[in-house]
Amino acid sequence: MNLPRSASPASKAGSLRFALLATVLVALALAACVTSPTGRSQLMIVSPETAIAASQRAYLNAVRDLQRENRLLYDWRIKERVESVAGRVVAQAVALYPRTSRWQWSVALIDDDDPNAWCMAGGRMAVNSGLLTELGLSNDELAHIIGHEIAHAIANHTAERMSMVLLTQAGLIAAAIAADEDDEDVLSAASVAADLAIMLPNSRVAESEADRLGMELAIRAGYEPAAAVSMWDKMAAAGFGAGVPQFLSTHPAPGNRQAALRALIPSLGGLPSAASGETYPVAVVP
Repeated sequence: MNLPRSASPASKAGSLRFALLATVLVALALAACVTSPTGRSQLMIVSPETAIAASQRAYLNAVRDLQRENRLLYDWRIKERVESVAGRVVAQAVALYPRTSRWQWSVALIDDDDPNAWCMAGGRMAVNSGLLTELGLSNDELAHIIGHEIAHAIANHTAERMSMVLLTQAGLIAAAIAADEDDEDVLSAASVAADLAIMLPNSRVAESEADRLGMELAIRAGYEPAAAVSMWDKMAAAGFGAGVPQFLSTHPAPGNRQAALRALIPSLGGLPSAASGETYPVAVVP
């Protein structure tokens, strides 16, 4: 009769570490559920502070590259517009979410016809000149763009993306540990992957959440609610997002997005607004 062979000490150690990692991941997943500003449940393994630190490094590297490539915009008229609009929207963000007063609010002006903008964790933003030169956005429309991007940061979407990437990498880490590969190399690769998640697009859920919160910020800053819809009319006319089915895109389809924003106007349009034009200091680069 053939007796079953005992597992080797190395195999036992690998299995033990695999089980330990699985237990830790489950515990983290259960303990890391938080609630977004709109009441949505989020999985947050990576802390907002970690996301802010990683975003700061990414932002400084991005600005350095833009300077080297002569892609920063030197236009005092656009600078004054962006500084004024961003300052008013940020003032409302700080009033509603005092923790953001510790952020290093700034905007990089990029000389790029692509109508785009973004905001990283910690309040580091960028605005492409194409939003104004190509789309001809009004200040009210620009406020909704900036409010939307700021909302991503307020709702900790960067930390959420980084957390999801780490969970995705967890299976690879567990397999490597079970195979007795170098734990440090595997964990280092997972950390790099999480950092790269800063530049990944947001999910449709996060985009819709930022639409709602961004509209609220813009309205509270004294800008017209309907501008959130007319801004997307201009985006659609310029072909932004055209030809991409919603289920294949991380962004809601423009038509669906406009309808959702229009539906929010009755409930958000009556929010109190800062008639005095209260502003908050935002550094504009250059």
